[in-house]
Amino acid sequence: MKSKSSRSNNASPVPSRWITLIVLLLTALVSSAQSSDSSSYQIAGAFSYFSNSINGVPGARQPLAGWEASLATPAWRNLHFKIDYSAYMGSNLGSPQHPYFIVAGGQYDHRLGKEKLFAEALFGDCGLNGNWAPNRSPGSSASFAMILGGGADTPLSRRLAMRFRADYLHTNFALYQSVSYKYPYQLPGYPNNFARISAGLVWTSHSETQPAREIGASRVERQPVESELVIEDLGSIGHYHLFTSARVGARFHASGLEYDRHTWGQFLGARMDYVAEILPVAILTQPTVSDVWGNPLSTKMEHVAGLAIAPIGLRMLWRDGKRIKPYAFSKGGMIGFSKKVLSPTAAYESFTLQFSVGLQCRLAEGWDFRAGALYFHFSNAFVVPSNPGFDSMSYGAGFSYHLGRRDKTQALNAPLTSESRPLHSTI
Repeated sequence: MKSKSSRSNNASPVPSRWITLIVLLLTALVSSAQSSDSSSYQIAGAFSYFSNSINGVPGARQPLAGWEASLATPAWRNLHFKIDYSAYMGSNLGSPQHPYFIVAGGQYDHRLGKEKLFAEALFGDCGLNGNWAPNRSPGSSASFAMILGGGADTPLSRRLAMRFRADYLHTNFALYQSVSYKYPYQLPGYPNNFARISAGLVWTSHSETQPAREIGASRVERQPVESELVIEDLGSIGHYHLFTSARVGARFHASGLEYDRHTWGQFLGARMDYVAEILPVAILTQPTVSDVWGNPLSTKMEHVAGLAIAPIGLRMLWRDGKRIKPYAFSKGGMIGFSKKVLSPTAAYESFTLQFSVGLQCRLAEGWDFRAGALYFHFSNAFVVPSNPGFDSMSYGAGFSYHLGRRDKTQALNAPLTSESRPLHSTI
C-alpha cells in the first residue's frame, strides 16, 4: 500500500493547455458568428523579444527571442475576438528557457488617419520545459498568463500592414522541491512580470458588405428569434479522470438558469444555438483534508458553497419542432467558492468546461423537459502553482420554456382583420 506522500508524488498537474484550447475554439465560434459590422479577419505574424528569462533573478537577467502569431475575428463595434500564440527560446543559469503562450481575449481598434491603433487584453495558459530552474532543477511546466498592451498598424498595401506591438505579461511559475516530490514553492526575486516587443506583418481579408437594412422605403421587419429559458439541475453520479490525475474524492451539485438562442442557422441537420448559464446554487462536497494536488487525506467530508457563470456555449438541437429532440451542448466559464477547494494551496476561482448529450421532450405548448448525461470539469489553469482538478460524470435535467416565438394556438384563435377576412364565408 502506498503512503500518503507517495500518492502525492505521483500526482501530476492538470493539463490545462488542452482545456484552454477547447474554450478558445468555442469562444472564437461565438464571437465570429455574432459579428455584425462590416469588418475583416486579421492574421498577423511577427518576430518577438521577451524581456527576461523565467529564472532571470537580479544579476542574471537574460532576454529571449522568438515569434508570435495571432488571428482576430471580424469586429463588432471595433472590438475583435483574438487568439494569440507565441514561443521563445534561450538559456539562463545553465538551464534551457522555452516558454510559450496560448492566450485569447479582446482587441479594440481605433483608426487615426491612415494608421490604426489597437489595445488588447488577453488571458490564457503559458507552458514551459520542466527543467527551467537554475542548473536544470525542476519547476512547474504550466502557469496562468495575462497579457495587456497594444500597438499600431502602418499600411503597406490595401490588405497588408506593418505591425508594431508592445505588451505587459504576467505569469506565476513555481519551483519544485525535487523531481520525485513536486511540491511547488516560490522564492523572492523570481520574476512574474515581463515585457514583450514585436514587429511584423498583418494581413486583412476583404471587407464584408453591410446587410441591407431597408427594402425600398420600408424597413424590413425583424422576426422574433427562437430562444429558450431552462430551469436546470445537475449533480454527480460518478467520478473519473479525463483532464485530471489526482484521486479527488469529491461530489458536485448545482442548480440555475440557462439561456439558449438560435443564432447560427443549421449544421449537420441541427439547429445551432448560443448558450449562456448561471448557477447561483453550486455545492461541492469534498474531503476535509487533501494534499497539494487534491488527493484525499481524510474520509470526513465538508460542503463548500459556490457560484458558476458560463457565458460561452454552443447547443446543437436536432428535430426542432418535433415532440422528441436530441441535443448536445458544450459550455465554458468560471466558478468561485467561499474557500480554496480540492487543496489548501489551490485557488478560490476555477475555469469550467461542460459537455452533455440527451433528449428534450415536449410537455405542453411552450414547455419541454430535458434530461441527459453531463461531463463537468473545473480547475484553476495554474492561476496558482497548485492546480488540482475535478472531473465528474453527472446527470443534467431541466424544464425549458420557449421564448421569442409566437404561440401557434394564439395565431389560430386571433380575430380576423379586414385584410385577412375572406371575401365569402359560411357558417
